[in-house]
Amino acid sequence: MLDTTDKLTIWQQNVNKSPLSQHNLISSNHLANIEVGLIALQEPAINPFGFTIAAREWTPIYPIPYGATPDRSQVITLICSNISIDTWTQLDFPSSDVVIIQIEGTWGKNHNF
Repeated sequence: MLDTTDKLTIWQQNVNKSPLSQHNLISSNHLANIEVGLIALQEPAINPFGFTIAAREWTPIYPIPYGATPDRSQVITLICSNISIDTWTQLDFPSSDVVIIQIEGTWGKNHNF
């Protein structure tokens, strides 16, 4: 299990809506080796069904108003599936370009945008 008690590493990248780029990023052992807990994707790859590419190690988090216009969303956040769902909550924000997650640990609460 990923240890979020001391630090939380966030990887941010623009994948330019490229499925290949996004797949290569999330399938990379490099992210696991540096213990990345969150991936903030700009311009994620979205399939014709309105979903993004995610490996089993990552839980995709879509902006709150995402369902109405998935093709317009410019961000997706992926949270490592090793981070317990009991330690994070998605907060409501009225934009399809913002994902806010509140993570709680022994150090308190942290908001990541």
